[in-house]
Amino acid sequence: MGVPPFQNEPTLDFTNPTTHQAMTAALARARSTFVREYPITIDGQTRFTGAFINSSDPAKPSQVVGRVAEASTADADAAIAAATRAFASWRRVPAEARATCLLRVSAMMRRRRLDLSALMVYEGGKQWDEADGEVAEAIDMIEYYARDMRRLSGPQPLTRIPTEDNELHYLPLGVGVIIPPWNFPLAIMAGPALAGAVCGNTVVIKPSPRTPIIGAIFMDMVRDAGIPDGVINYLPGGADLGAYLVSHPAIQFVNFTGSKDVGIKVYEAASKVQPGQRWLKRVVAEMGGKDAIVVDAESDVDAAIGGIVTAAFGYQGQKCSACSRAIVHRDVYDHVLTGVVKRAETLSVGPPEAFENQVGAVIDGVAHERILSYIGIGKREGRLRLGGEPGAGEGWFIQPTVFADVDPQARIAQEEIFGPVVAFIRADSFDDAMRIANDTEFGLTGSVYSRNRTHLERARADFDVGNLYFNRKCTGAFMGIHPFGGYKLSGTNAKSGGPDYLRHFLQAKSVSEVL
Repeated sequence: MGVPPFQNEPTLDFTNPTTHQAMTAALARARSTFVREYPITIDGQTRFTGAFINSSDPAKPSQVVGRVAEASTADADAAIAAATRAFASWRRVPAEARATCLLRVSAMMRRRRLDLSALMVYEGGKQWDEADGEVAEAIDMIEYYARDMRRLSGPQPLTRIPTEDNELHYLPLGVGVIIPPWNFPLAIMAGPALAGAVCGNTVVIKPSPRTPIIGAIFMDMVRDAGIPDGVINYLPGGADLGAYLVSHPAIQFVNFTGSKDVGIKVYEAASKVQPGQRWLKRVVAEMGGKDAIVVDAESDVDAAIGGIVTAAFGYQGQKCSACSRAIVHRDVYDHVLTGVVKRAETLSVGPPEAFENQVGAVIDGVAHERILSYIGIGKREGRLRLGGEPGAGEGWFIQPTVFADVDPQARIAQEEIFGPVVAFIRADSFDDAMRIANDTEFGLTGSVYSRNRTHLERARADFDVGNLYFNRKCTGAFMGIHPFGGYKLSGTNAKSGGPDYLRHFLQAKSVSEVL
């Protein structure tokens, strides 16, 4: 039976009483597993190392959600050796069979959807809809890449000549390392890992030590889906382990998502050819943004207000695509600023296990301190209109914060904060707004609210971002609809969820035979 065309996974409606009750039950099941210990996985074998990483609830840091075994460099050597052995046979498994394994994983995610979401509510501090949206995104990635590999698995179209038979095939690269971020610990872990695997590669996953449990659960699904031992290996650890994996001479590609500073180090380390290394490593890097929503004088101001609030404060602003700059035409500046402040001050701040709370805690104490430091800078650089203080309670809460009248060159207008902070910048004209929007080292997402077609077309050509949205917020890319990835120091523009993505895990080989 054929595989139906790709469709995005619908998100759940938690205002539905039945769905709400089911999620409440899933949260209770998640709490019943607290303080459980999770192993590393090498060559299909799980084991404990004697060292552990504690994963805590950001909304209640004293609560340990679970403990994950911490891998060493010796474990990394063993995992790379296992992946190298597995590659010899996995690369020869037909692409159709590899894709079928992926579809089994996505089916398991659907069945375990609420339990996966509930775990991320506690481990990652995600609201119900944010957690469910991530599970849906993970399913979308897996389903999309399984189908797209079919397109790339056969001979590719070439110009034909009568004297030769010519073909172009895509082949896997080898062993790769996947380094996902803490803020999307399922989707941006499972998606790249299985993208690499469906192409015939084998991988070692090094998750963030902030959110490692969800990956251990994912490895159960990998095993149950029939993916052979050694194809996907799981090694929780810190920055030193990640650096060791990136520099290892047996690694042929690196997929990294995280901060700009770490991404630059990964890119540099991967570029150095180590003794015994016989290839140049491929690097896919997604490194954050300083994303702007531009509001033109001719626009639906109320829609813009809603888009700014959602994009700035959804998941506490802890998204690389979050709106951290609102660049507003002077004619509507006061209206938009007042509207955003009024709407944001109604947001409920508190533990995300309570459905009514719209803003939760930031991920940990380090992030909490850094964001509050930026807020201190903002109090000197702009005019505080809302928030600016820690939230109440034990957790790492920060009030939604709005600064007005910020200079485009101010630090809070140039540096990635990764928290619930938005800087309002006044533009004298649409041309001025475009200049301000582009005057940053990042180029990930952007949004323009305007009814002026000339201005929209100007932005289409000149707004220097990888993902541009008109008359909607700058967050919420969907697989297959909005291929995702940025320019400049936002990354390598790999475009996950698009027709170019799998090419980063493949190498092309042309074969010519004289007739």
